[in-house]
Amino acid sequence: MRVLVFLRLLIAFSLLVVVPNSFSQSYPDRTIKIIVAYQAGQGTDTATRYLAEQVAKELGQSIIIDNRPGAAGNLGTELAAQALPDGYTLTMGTNATHVMNTYLYPGLRFDPNKDFEPIALIGTFPMIIGASPSSGIKNITDLLNIVKNKPNGADIAVPSTTARLVVELLKEKTHSNLFYVPYKGTSSALTDVVGGQLPLIIDTPTGLKTQMASGNITPIAVTSLVQSNLAPGVKTVVEQGISDFEVIAWNALFAPKGTPAPIINTLNTAFNKILNRPETIQKLIDLGFDPAGGSPTKLSDFIKNENKKWGPLIKNSGIKVE
Repeated sequence: MRVLVFLRLLIAFSLLVVVPNSFSQSYPDRTIKIIVAYQAGQGTDTATRYLAEQVAKELGQSIIIDNRPGAAGNLGTELAAQALPDGYTLTMGTNATHVMNTYLYPGLRFDPNKDFEPIALIGTFPMIIGASPSSGIKNITDLLNIVKNKPNGADIAVPSTTARLVVELLKEKTHSNLFYVPYKGTSSALTDVVGGQLPLIIDTPTGLKTQMASGNITPIAVTSLVQSNLAPGVKTVVEQGISDFEVIAWNALFAPKGTPAPIINTLNTAFNKILNRPETIQKLIDLGFDPAGGSPTKLSDFIKNENKKWGPLIKNSGIKVE
């Protein structure tokens, strides 16, 4: 592994020193590959395919998607970390692959903080805290009052690790007696909450969209700092009196460590141009993402803050991979 890292850095150094101008001016001159560490058809994959098609037109070169699912995203991310830093292999990372998995999976064979160059934050999406209408819970105040008046607290259906983190952060911020009930997916969790077996669920806007529209789930809060286009009119947890509460999932583009800065800048410029188009903004909202964008430095700072937030919480709460 050390030899591989050394060779990658040596190649990157040679690219920067020997041909900095010609290399950056000719890039890209062949097909770019973006590794997606999830199955085809999953949210990250769908959004990446759309953006790749648009950015390919901007760069004048084709971009293909290489789906490498497995090990909660770790398999594909490891492959991306080992790729040559020449700008022709990228990866669409997530809050799981580039932050949370570091604390959930001991012995990772890559370091998301050391093995990648940030390019751009692509999109974010909050989680929604939803309630069964039969629970009588319509907002965060109702939830906290019920928890205070019930010795056994409240059970919350949780179909993902990110949803579990919402529960843990709520517990930390409010000192409330909340209990997560793990589910393997949204469908089974919704069945129990809509049926009244559990009062609450935490999931993505896309996952809850249909049941919210039909009135089977009442959205009581969104976990972003500001209200989201993905859940119009739903108040944030912060707006309901709990300060500094934010849990968002995200997608961001990365290159292997050592990729020359001119290439990073070319990619950043191209993706930001596409992300700022009105049709792209609407398409990503339709796919369940709030479009982001910004500089590589902005993404780097964002990830540092994510690590500061979630590292201690995951460790202190004892969250384990279910």
